[in-house]
This record gives sequence, C-alpha cells and structure tokens, in this order.
Amino acid sequence: MKATKIPYALGLMATIALPALPALADGEVNVYSYRQPELIQPLLDEFTKETGIATNVLFLDKGLVERIQAEGENSPADVILTVDIGRLTEAKEGGVTQSLVDETINKDIPAKYRDPEGNWFGLTTRGRVIYASNDRVKETDLTYEDLADPKWKGKICTRDGQHSYNIGLFASMVAHHGEEYTEKWLTAVKNNLARKPNGSDRSQAKSIKAGECDLALGNTYYVGLMITNDKEPEQKEWAKSLHVIFPNAKDRGTSVNISGMALAKYAPNKDNAVKLMEFLTTPKAQEIYADQVFEYPVLPGAQPSEVVKSFGEIHADALPISDLAKFRKKASELVDKVGFNDGPAE
Repeated sequence: MKATKIPYALGLMATIALPALPALADGEVNVYSYRQPELIQPLLDEFTKETGIATNVLFLDKGLVERIQAEGENSPADVILTVDIGRLTEAKEGGVTQSLVDETINKDIPAKYRDPEGNWFGLTTRGRVIYASNDRVKETDLTYEDLADPKWKGKICTRDGQHSYNIGLFASMVAHHGEEYTEKWLTAVKNNLARKPNGSDRSQAKSIKAGECDLALGNTYYVGLMITNDKEPEQKEWAKSLHVIFPNAKDRGTSVNISGMALAKYAPNKDNAVKLMEFLTTPKAQEIYADQVFEYPVLPGAQPSEVVKSFGEIHADALPISDLAKFRKKASELVDKVGFNDGPAE
C-alpha cells in the first residue's frame, strides 16, 4: 500500500468512527460486511452453533476497502461479505483480498460465479428483471431488447442509469451485442422513459402502482422485501400491482448480479475464515441466506424461498460474472454518452 493513501484512509476511518475488532483470538472469525447485520446474523448464528467459532461483525455502508488498506498488515478482517460484482471487483483491485483455492468451495459454487483467480466467490444471485403493471401490461415474456420498442414510449421507469444495478445489466448488453448496438439501445430506452431516472427499485414499483409508468427495471429481491413488509403495508400494494418478467428467458437468460465473499488479505484467523466460507456454501447455509435476502442460492439444487419461487423460475445468463464485469466501465461511459440520466428527449 502506498504511504500517500494512508492519510485519506485514516481520515475516513475517523469519520466512520467504527469500533475496533480483536485481531487475534482463538475460536473467532472477524467479518467485514457491506450487508446489514440482521441479514447475515442467522447465518453466523448457525455457523457458531455448528462449529463453536464465534463471529464478530463490522458493518460498513461505505469505505470498506479503504479501511482495510489503512489497517494494513494489522487488519483484523478475515472475511469480506458484500453485494454486487462491482464491490467484489473493487476489493480485489484494491488489494484487500487474497486468492483461495478450496476444493469444497469450488465444488459447491459454479465456476461462472467465482473469480478465476480465487479472490471472490458468489453466494447468491439476484435477477435484474422487468416489473410490469398487472392492469396495463398483458405481456409475460419480454426481452431487454424489447425495451427499445417505440410501443413503450413514455411507459418505462428506472433508477439512475449509473447505479451499479443498472450498470451490471448494461454491461451484459455490451457483452452480448457490442458497444455500437448497446449505444443505440440505450438511446432508444432513454427515449421510452416516462421521466428522468431517479429513486430506488422500490419507488419504481410505486410509480407503476400510481400509473406513472407501465414497465420498470428492478431487482427480484425488492419484490420479496415489499411483499413481506408489515411495517409499511403500502409497499405490499406496490408489489401486488405488478408481475415479474424474466427477460430473455427463452434465449441467453436473465441478467444476474451476485452477493459474495472474499478472504481478506491478511486474515489473522485464516483457518476459521476458510471454515466460515466453506460453511456458507453448504445447502443449509445457502437456503438460510437466500431466505433472508430473497435471492437465489448459487449451490445447484439449493432452493430459494417460497416467496421468491412465486415470481417464477429464473433462467440466468450463462456468461461468467467475471466476464461481464469487464464491460462495466464501457457501460458507464455509454450511459453518459447518450445522456441517459437526462431522461426522454422532448
């Protein structure tokens, strides 16, 4: 790590003001997580129950890579848990992971959801799907390419085009069709938007319920979160107003992203870290995790929750996640080039 990075990272640590974790302790493993603690706690409780190894969790909403860089060789981080291939790639490129070759993990996790060099591993997937109005959209079978059809002019909603979830989808379009096609497609989709991109995936569902648009891009798991949201019953109504369409189900498959794990570079409790990572690929852990976050297990044969099953069967894009990640930068450039976030042309 270059010394010039330390002042910035240390400053960030002070801003975050997070508690320190014990660096070395028998029978413990330290987890740095971008996932909320309540989502992973059932997993960690089961791991401790089965192994007797205690878990310590440090949750960050940003700055995870910078924190580990600043801690350097004294970092207590053993395992990194995060969502999105963008963040997993950031951790690898930031030099805070180490390669792991583990027969158990490699047997359980399909190669397309693993870093070829062993620096990260997918645990669950989420589809980037189309939310469609029950009242105004009778189609149940659409492709991403169909979103460029002028018939949808003024009828599509989405969040910021530069958001990592959309960049993942746009990167898959570049991978399958090339840069020139994707630029034209993005321009056509932009001109079919009902408004400038904004809000979250949940707010796109709200807009469909309100009649502001007929179609929207969203992740599968948000539908599960809305359906089961007892604290905000209006979200249940948003979810009830739409049906999920898995684009390209009959050809190349639906674009997916992953949540995943990585072995931290200096992992002071490496043996325990590997035990935790192996545990996370077991059928029991895969189903606990998928149930908690309304995502799909990567372990072949492991089942998603009943709520997720109710959306329909997902046929995921066969391209390796690591290959799709190579096109994220180009996808981001194209979003700016076509002025996607400016919304539809007047």
